[in-house]
Amino acid sequence: MAQTKKAAQNKKKNMVAIIDYGAGNIFSVKNALDYLGAENKLTDKSEDIINADKIILPGVGAFPHAMQMLNKNGLADVIKTQAKKKPFMGICLGMQIIFEKGYEFCECDGLGLIPGKVEKIKDMGLVIPHMGWNKLEKINGSNIVKEDNIYTYFVHSYKAVCDEKYIAYYCEYSEKIPALVQKDNIYGCQFHPEKSGEQGLKILENFINL
Repeated sequence: MAQTKKAAQNKKKNMVAIIDYGAGNIFSVKNALDYLGAENKLTDKSEDIINADKIILPGVGAFPHAMQMLNKNGLADVIKTQAKKKPFMGICLGMQIIFEKGYEFCECDGLGLIPGKVEKIKDMGLVIPHMGWNKLEKINGSNIVKEDNIYTYFVHSYKAVCDEKYIAYYCEYSEKIPALVQKDNIYGCQFHPEKSGEQGLKILENFINL
C-alpha cells in the first residue's frame, strides 16, 4: 500500500467532491482518498460539486430513499449536469442510482446517467445479499482498471441491467452481475473499491488521476 500512496502523492492533485446525502459509507471513501493523498471534501453543497474536478457518489441503503434525499437536497439536477462535464464515480448504491430506474420496494426514477435499470439479484440458491470477494471478469475493460486477476469486495442485493456496451467488468454470483460500468467519463462500481485492499485503492487512484 505504501507504493500506491506514494504514487498518488507524486501525481497532480485534484479536488474530489464526495457527495454526502445521508446514504452512509461516506467516511470509508474519504479515508481511502486521504490515504491516497487526494485532496477531497465531503459535501452536500451544489457549489462544491460544481467547483470540484472529480465527483464520487457513494452510498449504502435503498434506491428510493437515496433518490428522495438527492431530490430533497437539490443535488440530483446538479449531479446530472456536472457528471457530463468531469470524471464521476458512483459506488455501490451510488452506482445503482446512476441508472434510469430502480425497483427496490417500488419503481423509482434514478439519475439516468446510463441507460438501464436496477433489479434484485435472482435467487438461485445462493445467499442474498451477495457479500464477499469476487473476481472481476473483463468484457469491455476500463481505463481505471489496468491490471488482471482483480478481486473486489461486494455487499448488495440488487444489480444493474443494461446494454453490454456499458459493462466494463462483471462478476459471477448465480448470474453475471455488472461490477464496473462506464459511459464516457461516468463510472459505476457495484463493488466497494475503498474496501477492496490494494487493488481497490489502485482503481480509486486511477480515477483520481484521470
